[in-house]
Amino acid sequence: MAASLWRAVMDSVSGSSSSSPSAADAASGGVEFWHGAERTGWLNKQGEYIKTWRRRWFVLKQGRLFWFKDPAVTRASVPRGVIPVASCLTVKGAEDVLNRQFAFELSTPAETMYFIADSEKEKEEWINSIGRSIVQHSRSIADDEVVDYDSRPKATAQPKDSEESEPAA
Repeated sequence: MAASLWRAVMDSVSGSSSSSPSAADAASGGVEFWHGAERTGWLNKQGEYIKTWRRRWFVLKQGRLFWFKDPAVTRASVPRGVIPVASCLTVKGAEDVLNRQFAFELSTPAETMYFIADSEKEKEEWINSIGRSIVQHSRSIADDEVVDYDSRPKATAQPKDSEESEPAA
């Protein structure tokens, strides 16, 4: 889903070619992923169509998780894919699901993506970084959407007639 979302954005912006710099800029949301990232590192990622594991360089910055073939990321680099973390619901360990050490999953309403880190420490750091990013970039609740049940006027129950207000014997 994330990769197909990436392709759809790239194709709609460029018309057809996914190598256009303007398409990459639009799909990255103007994020300068080539410097000052919140987190970078190698992860193994399962392919979207052919479910093989590939080692990719990941960059987490400004609510987007980008991946590349190699760590030499520059302004001219075109990400292999991007996941807008605001669309993610959960990030958690997945060793039991994949039966692989240092595995974790990232879930959106449409799909669950799996990753494998190089160590337990790396796995936990990625989960924490992505989790923080999900919270920071998820849709905020507007004040008019918040219902404060403690400050609402309380409805008082009034018996319809005197028979209802007397305890049953």
